[in-house]
Amino acid sequence: MGGTRPGRLIAVRATIAGDMDLTAVVPFLIGIVVAWLALLIVLWLHRPTREQVGPLVRLAPDLARLAKGVLGDPATPRSVKVAIGLLLVWLVIPIDLVPDFLPVIGVLDDVVLAAIVLRWAARRVGSDMLRAHWQGSPEGWRLVERLL
Repeated sequence: MGGTRPGRLIAVRATIAGDMDLTAVVPFLIGIVVAWLALLIVLWLHRPTREQVGPLVRLAPDLARLAKGVLGDPATPRSVKVAIGLLLVWLVIPIDLVPDFLPVIGVLDDVVLAAIVLRWAARRVGSDMLRAHWQGSPEGWRLVERLL
């Protein structure tokens, strides 16, 4: 009867578990949770009004079309495509730093991340290229320009 003896299998599992060093991971995870809670508190204390955030929220479909256009453009550098693609995934998935069910501030993490990624992309490819792929309203583009 070949194979591994049960006693040896337990020893192998114990060695694998013993080799994992969680001393570096636990403080990192605690830091992430503390930073997230601090972000929530700051956003809650300084939450903008619906009138301030409303136009930004309405940009979401136009930003998705912009991302699709930039991703499909062969002239777009790979690094920009990766960043825009990750932004598009972030906007689509339901997991957020600030839950979307919180009124007004729930969409702010998406808006802030979109502004950061678009600002970075505009520095790499120029705002003219982004403008060429914009399919939204002129007022929406003016708002995007302010973010850039």
